[in-house]
Amino acid sequence: MTTRVGSIRPCGALTVVATPLGNADDLSPRAARTLREAGVIVAEDTRSARRLLAELGAGADGGRERTILSCYDANEAARAAEVADRLRAGEDVVLVSEAGTPLVSDPGYRIVAAAIAAGARVVPVPGPSAVLAALVGSGLPPDRFLFHGFPPRKSGARRRLFESLRALPATLVFYESPLRAGATLADLAATLGPERRACVARELTKPYEELVRGTLGALAARYAEDRPLGEITLVVEGAASDAEAEAWDDEALAEKAGELLARGLTARDAAHELAALSGRARREVYAVVVRVAGGDGGASTG
Repeated sequence: MTTRVGSIRPCGALTVVATPLGNADDLSPRAARTLREAGVIVAEDTRSARRLLAELGAGADGGRERTILSCYDANEAARAAEVADRLRAGEDVVLVSEAGTPLVSDPGYRIVAAAIAAGARVVPVPGPSAVLAALVGSGLPPDRFLFHGFPPRKSGARRRLFESLRALPATLVFYESPLRAGATLADLAATLGPERRACVARELTKPYEELVRGTLGALAARYAEDRPLGEITLVVEGAASDAEAEAWDDEALAEKAGELLARGLTARDAAHELAALSGRARREVYAVVVRVAGGDGGASTG
């Protein structure tokens, strides 16, 4: 038996669409058009997807047949198999998460992997991402960064994770629950050092958006009792690279310490700033600053 080429149905495409974190104006025209035209939508939260469609004027199926399927951790494997079948049958499918870019600490990876295995084209429609929004607003180096999703819930496991990342010369980005943000910052300060710079990004793109910058020690103290509200992204300075560490030998530290002391800083404040700049241990930096200051750790010169 032979099959005519013209009777073979082409495989459908899976389009992965980033949706707003909070501000509806962040949805791109391309993403809006894709959602309006979608016949099958796979969504982390079907209620959120229907609300977004309604805002786009495509509610109540927008006058066309539309299927909206849920996809969350418990059903993702089964949903991936169903999506692969639909794609092989020639249907196009759109994937969205509740907010931001799908797959990034959200369901969807198995669906993308199943689509590729089925021979379907995967089309990313880029847009809002809490990881990138927090990174570019943090004031920390963006050239190398590691996103690690949500840290472990228990302190012991968190500290082991942070210890494994302590020497990494890349900015670190985490998501965290507001319930654990204070404890996580305390564990970061304990393992990476209280002088590392960091940023707590809260409620990104929403009316109460806030980016609080400081050292891990200062931020841990701030949020020890004052629990932040809303969705949290933590951005943490990476370790100094070998080249940077070599550049900050004792002679370089002493020269910079002299400049800071001449500006009127106390030895303690100069050591605080210099430790953040150099990535060297605060104890080592303080010893150099005190020597330059003439042995009086509490005095300022200038």
